[in-house]
Amino acid sequence: MATRNLDKAKVAKKDEFYTQLADIENELKHYRQHFRGKVILCNCDDPYESNFFKYFANNFNAFGLKKLIATCYNGSPITGQELPLFAIDEEGTEKKVAYKVEITEVRDVNGDGRVDLADVRHLLQNDRNVLSVLKENGDFRSRECIELLKEADIVVTNPPFSLFREYVAQLMKYEKKFIIIGPYNAITYKEIFPLIKDNKIWIGYGFKAGNAFFRIPEGRGAEYVEGVFNAETHLVKFRNCTWFTNLEIPKRHEELILFQTYSEEKYPKYDNYDAINVNATNDIPVDYDGAMGVPITFLDKYNPEQFEIIRFRKGNDEKDLSVNGKCPYFRILIKKK
Repeated sequence: MATRNLDKAKVAKKDEFYTQLADIENELKHYRQHFRGKVILCNCDDPYESNFFKYFANNFNAFGLKKLIATCYNGSPITGQELPLFAIDEEGTEKKVAYKVEITEVRDVNGDGRVDLADVRHLLQNDRNVLSVLKENGDFRSRECIELLKEADIVVTNPPFSLFREYVAQLMKYEKKFIIIGPYNAITYKEIFPLIKDNKIWIGYGFKAGNAFFRIPEGRGAEYVEGVFNAETHLVKFRNCTWFTNLEIPKRHEELILFQTYSEEKYPKYDNYDAINVNATNDIPVDYDGAMGVPITFLDKYNPEQFEIIRFRKGNDEKDLSVNGKCPYFRILIKKK
């Protein structure tokens, strides 16, 4: 049911899902070696609400960052809630605007003996060189946001799921390193799978037990079925999300231990491709060297030094892979190296 609601959100372009700090910490601890001396861009993030911004701002010195940039979109329902950042139109009515924050230094400005988010807040509220209003709407596709993207070394954020294809395409166009959250089924997108096959994008460490809990704006809870949305925490649960990256991580080079043995009965061949069907990653046989069709969840264990990705989903007749006339759920065709 969570998946159905995620798809619904994508169609409706209701993309306001805010990542928990604990989930960010659990994932990004594996990438720390990549951050030193780098410009980090969070280009879908209101600094006053985004835990991505808070995470990097709080660890600015520990990570040895060169600069931290965050931008927000003026269509966000929570933009500027913690600080009155409004423009006044000709009729005297307040309207929310997009803005950016650029931090190159975080000091103990309040004199409490430590550098933390209190110092960051003081910096934002008192240094006019840090926070500024954007001329455009803050959309990641806008000209001024693209200029910020060009400056960045690594992009880290939770982009709009409805624009995931376009967002990734932009990252690839400008050859940026990134750590982003996206729908797991993005693996199946015709724009994304070739990037995975060519080892230009891969899966990160993922969410604990496969469960992602996002905060959503007030008034959105009624859209979700019981058990998916928690009214007390205001968190919605999704199992169809993961982390995507193109930064090297140890997980990507861990060898998958194989222990199953091949038999014709257990591993039937496809009707339209010379490959066997494997129903689970743990069922990959140790003694079979031909092509195999595995579930898309295999990518969580994919080591490009151990396996080669051949193609996705289709047989020689360009129809879905089938066994005895029946099509298993999407399969990735792989072969051991």
